[in-house]
Amino acid sequence: MTAVLDQPAAERPAPKKPSPWAAPPRPVWEEEPSRSGLASKGLVLGIACLAILFPLWVVIVTSLQSKKTIDEAGGLVVVPKGITFVAYQELLSGGQVQRAALVSIGVTVVGTLFSMAVSVLSAYGLSRSGSLGHRWILMTLLATMFFGAGLIPTYLLVQALGLTDTYLALILPSAVSVFNILVLRSFFMGISPELIDSARIDGAGDWRILWKIVMPLSRAVLAVIALFYAVGYWSAWFNASIYLTDQDMMPLQNVMIQLVQKQERPVGLTAQINTGQLSPLAIQMAVMVMALLPVAVLSPFVQKHFKKGMLTGAVKG
Repeated sequence: MTAVLDQPAAERPAPKKPSPWAAPPRPVWEEEPSRSGLASKGLVLGIACLAILFPLWVVIVTSLQSKKTIDEAGGLVVVPKGITFVAYQELLSGGQVQRAALVSIGVTVVGTLFSMAVSVLSAYGLSRSGSLGHRWILMTLLATMFFGAGLIPTYLLVQALGLTDTYLALILPSAVSVFNILVLRSFFMGISPELIDSARIDGAGDWRILWKIVMPLSRAVLAVIALFYAVGYWSAWFNASIYLTDQDMMPLQNVMIQLVQKQERPVGLTAQINTGQLSPLAIQMAVMVMALLPVAVLSPFVQKHFKKGMLTGAVKG
């Protein structure tokens, strides 16, 4: 030990980095878990994972099966017998489902960008104690979390603004979440005031400070809030069912509801279903997979930001 300390700092061996998969160190007063405790935890987690993954497995497998296999299974398929992409090929070859998917993608992208712009600007303004009327605006926003006008006044307002049967009706009524603004505000308030003051001394204005300092330091919480908005827009169906009457403007979630409830069949697939070339159940499962796929793909990339972004922003308030 003495020989290692006598070595120059440049020649000393670098300390080993802890493995990301290693368990965190336990406090000295906490006992080591017993084998039975570890086994019971593993059993409970295994059952929970099975309960989550098994329905997803059934949906995916059924969407990839032929009509003959689904008829032999009497419905949902658990054990696959071959793989066919006929249902996906028909859905993506044109018609109502493909148009609905494009509508959902467009509404999600435009709505998320608009909501993030409004939320970031609002949170930054409310995080500056010297901004004009920030306390009254904050109280007004907090009041909207507990009191609402209701569905009928909201519909009458959207109708009076001429937003019915327009894509703006899918974005503007739910464009801003006060909770997300409060989380962003708390995170912005936790940024060092000395850093912002030094930028002001150098001649930077609020726009430059927000773009060059605040937002780069808030990437974690911005990624989490953007995911919240994106998932909300992608999964939304209520606004479309109220404000839209044109079936060609319906997003993917509403088409999926119509398929599951068997209200109507997608345009372009009725002939294939009636002639026995396609299974209605395979179509339903394929639409469900298409609706779940974007969220399942994006969530792992943002998962690492949840602890740093969401929890830190909430605690610092």
